[in-house]
Amino acid sequence: MSDAQAGGGPGQDTSAPAAAGRPAFYAAGPGRWRDWWTLLHPPYTAWHLAYVVIGATLAPHVQLVPLLAALIAFFLAVGLAAHALDEFHGRPLRTLIPSPMLLAVAGLGLAGAVGLGVAGTLRVGWALIPFLLAGPLLVIAYNAELFGGVVHTDAGFAAAWGAFPLLTSYVAQTGTLSPASVLAAAGAFALSAAQRSLSTPARLLRRRTAGVTGTITLADGDTLTLSASRLLEPLERALRAMSWSIVLLAAALAVARLT
Repeated sequence: MSDAQAGGGPGQDTSAPAAAGRPAFYAAGPGRWRDWWTLLHPPYTAWHLAYVVIGATLAPHVQLVPLLAALIAFFLAVGLAAHALDEFHGRPLRTLIPSPMLLAVAGLGLAGAVGLGVAGTLRVGWALIPFLLAGPLLVIAYNAELFGGVVHTDAGFAAAWGAFPLLTSYVAQTGTLSPASVLAAAGAFALSAAQRSLSTPARLLRRRTAGVTGTITLADGDTLTLSASRLLEPLERALRAMSWSIVLLAAALAVARLT
């Protein structure tokens, strides 16, 4: 029996509209602490914090305090501030968090990240200043789509949330850049670009799609009915696997260098 026959007819999407479900695979139900969990984008925040760990562990001598400070700073800037601004701009996660609170979280998150950056600059020196200035600018420019949206692109995302955390963390450890850190940043850029390529259509299916029609005809003549869930499943399975793999890789490097 073909999938089209099992699904109720060629080209018919018998699944529930994706837009009626959760806005993300990690989203909790609406209300109270669950909104805050959803706002954090836990797998993606962990993914980008993993780049911070990877950058630090590339240093010849890994220092725990600067690593922890960088992790906290990027959690405040990305996990809180960037995501709060994103939710303020259009409510893509459909949370019930009041708009003034989202703006307050964004402001406090950026202030905390900048404060930690200033402390790091006093320790490391001038080499960290360009990263200290670029960080808040990237958060605001990306989420507010400033400068004609030039930062709010696939390449802008990959640079801001992939390469930038890794390089910043390395400089916070060493006060300089190295060929290895630049190569690793290129890898983080590519991985973040892949994340974006998967998450963009996944968001489209979950948040804006009311139905899918069409079939795939196989070489043996069987047909597969297209549905929102059929298209969404491989995208989110890959995103889950990638988020876990990057976090585990970063954890392995941290254990190897710090023990």
